[in-house]
Amino acid sequence: MLWRKPTSELEMKILTPSVKHGGGSQMVLGCMSAVDVGNLHFIDGMMDKYMYLDILKQNLKQSAEKMGLLPHYRLYQDNDPKHNAHICRLWTLYHCPQVIKTAAQSPNLNPLENIWGHLNNRIRKFKIYSKNELREKLMSEWDEIEGNVCANLFKSLHKRLNEIIKCKGGPAHY
Repeated sequence: MLWRKPTSELEMKILTPSVKHGGGSQMVLGCMSAVDVGNLHFIDGMMDKYMYLDILKQNLKQSAEKMGLLPHYRLYQDNDPKHNAHICRLWTLYHCPQVIKTAAQSPNLNPLENIWGHLNNRIRKFKIYSKNELREKLMSEWDEIEGNVCANLFKSLHKRLNEIIKCKGGPAHY
């Protein structure tokens, strides 16, 4: 409970800005290598195979160049139906040196999942009041992710693989 004078109830210095229901969210698509992160792409609305293909066209080679991987990079994607759509597979066939195939129902060993958690922890230290501010912080914090973070995640892959083998393909503790 808070007591105020009747004339001061809506004064700006008294009001505290707040974000309702967790403040919303922003869907992003990004990539990484063992050396660095690539581009971060903001997605508005629902992503379908056509949007995914446009994102690949706009960002894949540019990201590979940014990370110093041209011309011999590999594209790893999970089994999302958008990734496996015929038009996307056809485009990658002609524009990617190599696409790493992922088995159906395979465990997600992609270190990019850990980068999302790392990015989330970095932006939580800021008070963000709008979607534009969220985008700015995401972009600035994404660009600040150091190469050693990526390298350490890739170095841990053998531990993840051993855990999957130990669990005989079942749930793992990573």
